[in-house]
Amino acid sequence: MLYTIGLGVKLSGVAANVLAVGITVGFDLDMTLIDARPGMAAAMNALGAESGLPLDGEAFAANLGPPLDDILRGFEAPEERIPGLVDRFRAIYPEVVVPGTVALPGAVESLRAVREAGGRTLVVTGKYGPNAQLHVDALGLDVDEVVGELWSTQKAEALLAHEARVYVGDHAGDIRGALAAGAIAVGVTTGPCDRTLLLSEGAEVVFESLTEFPEWFEKTFATV
Repeated sequence: MLYTIGLGVKLSGVAANVLAVGITVGFDLDMTLIDARPGMAAAMNALGAESGLPLDGEAFAANLGPPLDDILRGFEAPEERIPGLVDRFRAIYPEVVVPGTVALPGAVESLRAVREAGGRTLVVTGKYGPNAQLHVDALGLDVDEVVGELWSTQKAEALLAHEARVYVGDHAGDIRGALAAGAIAVGVTTGPCDRTLLLSEGAEVVFESLTEFPEWFEKTFATV
């Protein structure tokens, strides 16, 4: 594992004598960096009303993470209709979901901590890439690159391609993706998975929110 070393770097206002910089840190999007639940519920309910299918927006929003086509199968949508339903959901998304989405506590500060250490930030999400980028742009999140439509261990493709050494997520699938890429798996309990589950999947550390990430990042990659 190679890092570029900088002297006297300040991270989150705290000086470190020697701090490992140049590290790429990956983050999941939904319920890690952002809370899109109200809009996601509304969009799924709107899709259900249009399609005449019993789609449950509230259940969907409470369990964000898995790919949309798998979610629709779970709602017993006919297989032949799923591609069209996915396309329609993605079309509804920008106007219904993006405006009401907020950054989660600590998200901006965590991205800034990586940047101030000379690192790069990467979003790897199961969400459709263009819609994920809309969130990043709308909230002004300091992200170098967004990679969409990767779930669970598939996320390792992007993490390896960008040489990410840390991946942060709220879902068991995020932990599996981090481990598959040989990255440090960091969990947050802001999503559907609790601390016990994330640790059992192999998370090295689990936070209640990203507000705890900057201090951990500094302590983990700094030496005195």
